Amino acid sequence: MHSYPHGHGHSHGHSHSDHFNTHNRAFAVAVILNLAFVAIEAVYGVLAGQKGDLNIRGAFLHMAADTAVSLGIVVAGLVIILTGISWIDPLVSLVIAAVIFFGTWQLLKDSVTLAVDAVPRDIDPREVYEKLNRLPGVRSVHHLHIWALSTTENALTVHLVKPDASDDDRLIEQATQMLAHDFNIRHVTIQWERAESNCPNVACC
Repeated sequence: MHSYPHGHGHSHGHSHSDHFNTHNRAFAVAVILNLAFVAIEAVYGVLAGQKGDLNIRGAFLHMAADTAVSLGIVVAGLVIILTGISWIDPLVSLVIAAVIFFGTWQLLKDSVTLAVDAVPRDIDPREVYEKLNRLPGVRSVHHLHIWALSTTENALTVHLVKPDASDDDRLIEQATQMLAHDFNIRHVTIQWERAESNCPNVACC
């Protein structure tokens, strides 16, 4: 019987530096990509018909929310890496949620206004009434209705008391140009009346 000495000496010296560097590189790439994404969204959001069209404004707010989330991730990640404060992540999340909520509140109000055919918020019906009432030959204004046809188009119907019928066509052209230029109301229906009626001076809805 032979006994053979077997020496099995294994050295398992592992350095964590490579692992740490790999994670750092991955984090740096993620930060760069997120910042690039934020920059692209911000530039495009500023360049887009975000105030005039409700649909575009909704898309803009959605894009802004994505931008805020991306930026929040970068900021929270950097703070956690540098300080080790882990609760900064839920705090940033709450701040982003609050910003998104307040930013979309007006969009919700405008959507409801459009749905119920209310007067668009950027149009003062009293000012419309006053300008129509100052048109040459107009004695009074009533049955004034203003509403939004879509996110970009507004409509108006009105009764104008005007005893003299000689220049009706010219006055209609003047009124429609004024309404389009001053109030962005481009769908106008005007009904002439030759005598005062029992209708109230103005009824807006």
